[in-house]
Amino acid sequence: MISKEENDLLTRTGKGMPAGELMRRYWQPVALSEELPLGGAPRPVMILGEELVLFRDDQGRPGLLGLHCSHRGTDLSYGRVEDGGLRCLYHGWLYDIRGRVLEQPGEPGGGAQRDAICHLAYPCQEAGGVVFTYMGPGDPPLLPGYEFLTVPESQRTVTKIFYRCNYLQGNEGNIDPVHLSFLHQYLNEAQVVHKRIVPGAGTTDNALLREDIAPSIEVEVMDYGLRIYTVRGAGTDKSYLRITNFIMPNLSAFGGSTVGEGYAVHWHVPINDTCHWKYVCMFSRERALSEELIKKHRAEITPDYRLIREEANRYQQDRDSMQIKTFTGMGLNFQAHDAFATESQGRIQDRTAEHLVSSDKAIVAARKLLLSGIEDVKQGRDPRHRLRDPKLNRFPHLMVISEVIPSSIHWKDYAKKLVDERASAF
Repeated sequence: MISKEENDLLTRTGKGMPAGELMRRYWQPVALSEELPLGGAPRPVMILGEELVLFRDDQGRPGLLGLHCSHRGTDLSYGRVEDGGLRCLYHGWLYDIRGRVLEQPGEPGGGAQRDAICHLAYPCQEAGGVVFTYMGPGDPPLLPGYEFLTVPESQRTVTKIFYRCNYLQGNEGNIDPVHLSFLHQYLNEAQVVHKRIVPGAGTTDNALLREDIAPSIEVEVMDYGLRIYTVRGAGTDKSYLRITNFIMPNLSAFGGSTVGEGYAVHWHVPINDTCHWKYVCMFSRERALSEELIKKHRAEITPDYRLIREEANRYQQDRDSMQIKTFTGMGLNFQAHDAFATESQGRIQDRTAEHLVSSDKAIVAARKLLLSGIEDVKQGRDPRHRLRDPKLNRFPHLMVISEVIPSSIHWKDYAKKLVDERASAF
């Protein structure tokens, strides 16, 4: 358990709040590229508690501005995209993506003092089907060159999901290996159309996770955050090794449907302190993703990126199905399971009332890294994984594994061998 003061440090993400200032030192997703088509309407957005407007100018460049016009406060998301910027409907003031006032058409000469006004604007860039923004002070760091942002479009898929809880409890669910033996369990694998057979095992992840529910867990501090090793028994002289990752400050990488040739990512971006968007990415470094897999990736999500199974309908839990189909009775979609587990903790989990155990060591370690990052920002230092050097902006060592290996091979030696092979081929 942690103190209320520490919980507040980790969960309050508004401007000027410690966690909020840490988040603002990194590029954060603000929208999917598909939400911002060329010629489309501006979008009101909230991120880290700030009301903003996202638009694509007539040159196709994304811009993120303060929502309210600097003149009289009118909502700019209703504005016109034209003449190199976004024009307010009230008096025609025109802003470019940098927040410069290009025109004050109601003023003599188009506004002799317009250059003195600096409208709130945050830089944007696009990668991997996502629009990112940097909301911190000074020059932005490098956008990390993660594989899922750099592979060809046909080899990745990305969507997002609205969650009614603080970002932290969403991300902590990703780095909790034990819950996989319970929350996501299929009781009857015949209902699963596409089952992954784990290399070296001849059986599924689901079966291996069910067979050993008390794994050994170790964490290793990395330049990007944490590498998490989870080892389960897998029969005589075999071990089931999973490697997942916590990435500073608010995302995680883990297995997913493409593990072995890629991995999945959950990036938890605060809307405010009590709800967030989870950006859900998956990629393969070897091949184009099938239409079937992409469709599965977006299953049970509405056009506005809400889950069909939600708190208001009790996640459509069917208690009869808990006997024969799934552990939760909430269908086959892991996203709904995660939403139930994290949203039911409360809008902001009260961590002063929790009782952590030995299997929570990754969660404890991640919190320590976040608190260390908060202190770094407070002291004027760059926090961990804030990238400045292009030579270091590559991540062959950001690895995800889900394999059965001989028990005679130490799992850490096996992981090091794979990292070395990846680094030499990267």
